Amino acid sequence: MSASATSLAAFSDPLPPDLTYRPLPTQPLSSVRANDEAQKPKVMQRQQSLLNKRYDLVNKPMPDISMSGGLKKVQDGVRVKLSDGMTWDALAKLSPDEIRDKNLLPEGFRPLPHVKQATGGQVFPQKEIDEIGKQESRDLKRFDVDFDLPDHLTPEFPPPIFLTTHPELGDVSRGELLTIKNFYEYMNGLITPVQMEGLRLLLTPFPQEEFNQTEDRKVAQQSMGVACLDCHSNFHTNGAFHLTPDVRPQASRFRLDSTSLRGMFNQQIHGSKRSLRSIEDFTEFEQRTAYFNGDHVSATRKGVNLPDRPNQVAMMAQMQNIIDFPPAPKLDPMGKLDPAKASEQELAGERVFMGKGRCGECHLPQTSFLDNNMHDLKLERFYNIGYTANDQVAIPDGPIKTFTLRGIKDSPPYLHDGRLLTLADTVEYFNLVLGVKLTQDEKDSLVAYMLTL
Repeated sequence: MSASATSLAAFSDPLPPDLTYRPLPTQPLSSVRANDEAQKPKVMQRQQSLLNKRYDLVNKPMPDISMSGGLKKVQDGVRVKLSDGMTWDALAKLSPDEIRDKNLLPEGFRPLPHVKQATGGQVFPQKEIDEIGKQESRDLKRFDVDFDLPDHLTPEFPPPIFLTTHPELGDVSRGELLTIKNFYEYMNGLITPVQMEGLRLLLTPFPQEEFNQTEDRKVAQQSMGVACLDCHSNFHTNGAFHLTPDVRPQASRFRLDSTSLRGMFNQQIHGSKRSLRSIEDFTEFEQRTAYFNGDHVSATRKGVNLPDRPNQVAMMAQMQNIIDFPPAPKLDPMGKLDPAKASEQELAGERVFMGKGRCGECHLPQTSFLDNNMHDLKLERFYNIGYTANDQVAIPDGPIKTFTLRGIKDSPPYLHDGRLLTLADTVEYFNLVLGVKLTQDEKDSLVAYMLTL
C-alpha cells in the first residue's frame, strides 16, 4: 500500500481490522508449515539478492582491531554501494531534492526490510540457535526464514560481560553464553540475591509470537518460548532482529536490530520510538506484549507473562543496571581522549566528532555518548515516500532515540534497523544526512576515533 493510498483511506471507509490486529490463523499448522518451507528458498534468495544489490558483503577485517572480547575482528571499509559512476564526494555535493528527484540515494541507506516483512517476528543468528539448543534443548530456529546477514558482519559471540560493581574483574562471562542452565554457577558470589533473581527471570523463556504453543507459531515443535537474553546475549547483542512494535500496517513496520544493554544505568528513555521512561516500564511492557510485537491481544492467547512490578520487574531492572561498557583505556573520566594515549589520527577524529561532523551534538561524551533524546533525521528528504523493497513500504522513520556510541565497535550492524554494516558506512551516512561535507582524511579520523570508544 502506498503512502498516498494510506492517506486517502484515512478519509474514506474504515481500514480492514487486520491492519492493526494480527489475524487468527485459518489453516492447520501442518499446511502452514508445508507452505512456509516450500517458499523458504525463494524468500531467502530474494533477501540475499537485495543485500547483494545494496552492499559489498565480503569478509574484510581490520588487521589489528578486534572487538572487546577478542573473538572477532572489526570489519573495514564502506560496504554500501553507489550508483554506477557516482562517488561519495560527488553525492555529498548534491542537495536532498536532487538526490531524491534523480533517485540517487544509495539503496543501502534506505530502510532495511525484514527477511520476510509480511510475517516479521524475531529471527536469531545461527550461533545463538546452536548454543541454546546445546545448553537448553530449546529450538530458536524458524521453519519459514533464516538469519540473513553473514556472520562476519555481526557481533562477536558470546560477548564479554562487564559489571559496574566489579570493574576490577574485567570480563566475567568465562567465555561462555549465560543461560538458565549455568547462570547461578557463574554469577554466584559476584552479584546480590536481588540481582540473581533478576538474572534468572531475564534468562527464563516465556511464550512469544513466533515461539509458543499455538498453531500460528513458526517453529516445528511447541516452543517453551524466548528469553530476554536470547536477543541480548550476555547483556549485549547478537544481531537478532524483529519488527518495530510501534507502527502499523505490517508493511510499514521497520526492522529493529537488537540493542546492547551495556550502560543501561545511564539511559533515561527506552525503546527506539516509544520513549518509555524507565527500564522497569520497558521490561514490564515487552513481557505483556510478547516481546516487541505491540499486540497484547495476540500475546494473551499464547500465554502472556505478567511479571509483578515490585517483586520481579524491579529485580530484572537492577540486574540490567549493573552492566557496564567495555574498558576504553584512551578515554578520561569525562569521555575525552587522553592526549598521552591517543594517536594523532584519533585526536583529529575527536575534533571532527565534536566540531564539523556534529556527532557530539547528540552523542555527548560526558553522558556515555547519549543525550537521552529522540531525533528525526528526516531521511525522507532524499527519497520518495512509498518506496517498496521486499514488501516493506518505506515511510518516514520519524524521531528515533539516540543510541550510545560507547563500545560501538562491538555492535555491528548500525542504525536502528542495521542498514549500515560498518563504522565507515555510518560516517558516509551522516556525512550525507547532516550535510557536513567531510574530507576523506576527516572520515578516516572519525572511524579511528570511534574505535577508541
